[in-house]
Amino acid sequence: MAKNRGMGLVRITVDHPSGDGRVEIERCVAISREVETLLDAADQMMGAYKLEVTSPGLDRVLGRDRDFVAVIGHEIKLRVGRPIEGRKRFRGQLVSFESGALNMKVDGGSVLIPIEDVEKANLIYEFTSADFAKGAAHRNSSQSGGE
Repeated sequence: MAKNRGMGLVRITVDHPSGDGRVEIERCVAISREVETLLDAADQMMGAYKLEVTSPGLDRVLGRDRDFVAVIGHEIKLRVGRPIEGRKRFRGQLVSFESGALNMKVDGGSVLIPIEDVEKANLIYEFTSADFAKGAAHRNSSQSGGE
């Protein structure tokens, strides 16, 4: 628990089993309500507290082996600590992750990056028309009374 201006802070990050960070807001709200009820009933918090329930987000940080496995075939960006092939920043498709090394397709070529050299890596989310269609369908149904 971190301190936030004299108030206790409880922060919970929820992920989808696939590890893609796509957690519906309704799921975060339900978890928040459940945790708040449990914390209040147990009376374990000393004083006021703030509860945050969030997902890793679309630009989630990749750090564990399973994070990289989950995004094989997707575009990522990363920064390494020492230059590899004369550069420290890479952006491209993650082709595979085996034996502690990332195989990326970058600028039409292939580059092998040892996981221990990665300082920071993020998934680059690609929006599709389906992302917008789902939101539009949801907005339309809620505006028409859910029918």
